[in-house]
Amino acid sequence: MTPDEIEVFKRQQFGHRLGLGKFPALLIVDFVNGFVDPQLFGGGNIAAAAANTAPLLQAFRTAGCPVVFSRIIYAEDGSDATVHCLKVPRLKSLTKSNPASQIIDELAPAPGEIVLDKRLPSVFFETGLHGLLNGRGVDTIVVTGCTTSGCVRATVLDGLCHGFRPIVPSDCVGDRALSPHDASLFDLSQKYADVVSSEDVLTFLSQRNFVAA
Repeated sequence: MTPDEIEVFKRQQFGHRLGLGKFPALLIVDFVNGFVDPQLFGGGNIAAAAANTAPLLQAFRTAGCPVVFSRIIYAEDGSDATVHCLKVPRLKSLTKSNPASQIIDELAPAPGEIVLDKRLPSVFFETGLHGLLNGRGVDTIVVTGCTTSGCVRATVLDGLCHGFRPIVPSDCVGDRALSPHDASLFDLSQKYADVVSSEDVLTFLSQRNFVAA
């Protein structure tokens, strides 16, 4: 972004802060083996973002706040393939039996944590996530995962539309190319989310005692 372009957003009064609410949930979007592996769907800064998410996951567990994981899962025979697969046919290989579809060991879900299977970018689309979060009194979603320009962005937009405050730790989201990663973070910060550091979120968690509604 050029200084003149950034000035447009300032002049039009974008970029105000949402702030962290009363009860956050951590969403870990598609940090699966295939998206961390640069030979499959990964590359860029995805592996680093996954590693940076581990302390955040532990902090949410310690705080007693909900944790939700997502992964892309298609039927073994491809019968539920979506129009998205016309753009990226290789997605159909992400089936339950494929090790590439499994959440990475470093972020393995603990008992009681939610794992949602999805077929399209947003974790909110046809997964029941909205109701699950509402039922736990969540008002803020801290969105980590990959890719920043794809499933993370789609989840943030849907989260905002459902009335949640989206928070994006910039070092805990990744993309296979840095240009779309950086552009997406700027756009999200101006219009749809608070883009912060994972340290900011860790500090917030350490200063509060959370009680679900």
